[in-house]
Amino acid sequence: KLMDPLLHEYAGIWPKDPFVPATKLTSALAAQLQIPIKFEYANGVVGKVFAPAGVSPTVLNLHRGILNIIQLNLKKTQNIYELQEDGVQGVCRTHYVINEDTKANHIIVTKSKDLNHCQERIMKDVGLAYTERCAECTERVKSLIETASYNYIMKPSAAGVLIAEATVEEVHQFSPFNEIHGAAQMEAKQTLTFVEMEKTPVVPIKADYLARGSLHYEFSTEILQTPIQLMKISDAPAQIIEVLKHLVENNVAMVHDDAPHKFIELIQLLRAATLENIEAIWAQFKDKPVYRRWLMDALPAVGTPVIVKFIKEKFLSGELTIPEFIQALVVALQMVTADLDTIQLTASLAMHEKIAKIPALREVVMLGYGSMIAKHCFAVPTCPSELLKPIHDIATEAISKNDIPEITLALKVMGNAGHPASLKTIMKLLPGLRTAATSLPLKVQVDAILALRNIAKKEHKLVQPVALQLVLDRALHPEVRMVACIVLFEAKPSVALVSNLAGALKTETNMHVASFAYSHMKSLTRITAPDMASVAGAANVAIKLMNRKLDRLSFRFSRAIQLDFYHSPLMIGAAGSAYMINDAATILPRAVVAKARAYLAGAAADVLEIGVRTEGIQEAL
Repeated sequence: KLMDPLLHEYAGIWPKDPFVPATKLTSALAAQLQIPIKFEYANGVVGKVFAPAGVSPTVLNLHRGILNIIQLNLKKTQNIYELQEDGVQGVCRTHYVINEDTKANHIIVTKSKDLNHCQERIMKDVGLAYTERCAECTERVKSLIETASYNYIMKPSAAGVLIAEATVEEVHQFSPFNEIHGAAQMEAKQTLTFVEMEKTPVVPIKADYLARGSLHYEFSTEILQTPIQLMKISDAPAQIIEVLKHLVENNVAMVHDDAPHKFIELIQLLRAATLENIEAIWAQFKDKPVYRRWLMDALPAVGTPVIVKFIKEKFLSGELTIPEFIQALVVALQMVTADLDTIQLTASLAMHEKIAKIPALREVVMLGYGSMIAKHCFAVPTCPSELLKPIHDIATEAISKNDIPEITLALKVMGNAGHPASLKTIMKLLPGLRTAATSLPLKVQVDAILALRNIAKKEHKLVQPVALQLVLDRALHPEVRMVACIVLFEAKPSVALVSNLAGALKTETNMHVASFAYSHMKSLTRITAPDMASVAGAANVAIKLMNRKLDRLSFRFSRAIQLDFYHSPLMIGAAGSAYMINDAATILPRAVVAKARAYLAGAAADVLEIGVRTEGIQEAL
């Protein structure tokens, strides 16, 4: 049980500004902080934690932080040892050193945790839904280094040993580049000192104590924070109006110097506001064009489910124009935290009859729905396949009616979502694998293959055999085979699989397919990006099995070109790829696709992708 707890907050520049008592927060949580909690404790190990339902995750996390200090796995037979220990941060590698000071009659225990090597790490990535972790990029140099050090002074007692004093220091060091060039640090400290032993037991309150998990930190509904100096929010609605008026009045003729900072303040204040507050502010300023514009720019960037609901309600009630709605919704869906409620909200919007009447608008909402599922599944890898059931139902119905626009839209949504559960539906539309799919237009067949790309990032072994089969099927259109080749190499195939492809292409009769596959392999042999190292090695071996005459083919044949640069010490890089799919019957390429990829701080992201089809241009000329 906590006695007379005091909470302080820090909003300033370290180390000049002091900690300030958070009186409002302390009084708001006072009732919860006074509730005792229960926990299992045996041989220095903390087990399950129990608390009434009225104790919020935030308060329970405060208790976990204190209990984490008394988590000790002491061994009587060893003074120096290493093990995987449970704690607030997860199950991480922990190193113990035990020294006995006979003169002072106490034992000094030093415990260090390497938070970069954990069997189970409790952490949450924010704003990285559209990036991929590049594990190979951080093998030699790490952008984030974390450690926690615990020092205990323990004295012998009649019942065993007594913790007289414990100090904890945890350091997180981050740099987007190599830390040798400097890094930002976050430091946390804890001190626990033994004062006295009370014989009076702590009396629990009269309530059901429920099992609330272990020591592991529990993520709650923390307000999204922007990396600026924290604001003092006392009256959110009044402060929103004040900042809004400041932005309008001081940015008429030219942009004021403080406009970016004030705009971020406005976003942060809107995050703290309720739906009713935002409704009232909108009603006050919606008829004033300048105020309306500032609100329409700020609201989508807030990134809370409240804003998505607000945008939906205002459009359905006719208060937003179609351009305003599209602009607001596209940004809001990219910024909002994707949880089950938000996904359900987006799904209901996508299926609404008012949206269905405007095809272009419906496409925007549907594609946003797929992206929302992708974001949610990035944060929750065990996300249920039922999230995609509406899309699968639409695809099934469209296939039965041979509705080509609806099939294309469903494929794009499934491609955006990138969930392995969509593979079965997509397979129905892949040429060669299903006879019915061969009768579909070429563009639909290509869209079906491209829908596999995001699935390949998660389950590459499911996609690789499908893509290889399509590449080697000579009955298919050359463009379909070349697109399947792109997907195959994005699925990071093994040496054996690439060698199989090279061997089969020895007898290839279509020179466009042979040229495309050969040039793709050759360009991959020069790739230096760490995440493509295994593919580069595989291509280097396989290309020796192919006919070198393919190297002399002119640019009128289909080609794939990949270039990249990666600087390992700085952990930054860029890659570009271009695919030209030609046709023997035309001078111009049938299709050109270009993609740019960036690497930074152990993450990779596809920054830009552009595709152009030239069907009908030559006939027009």
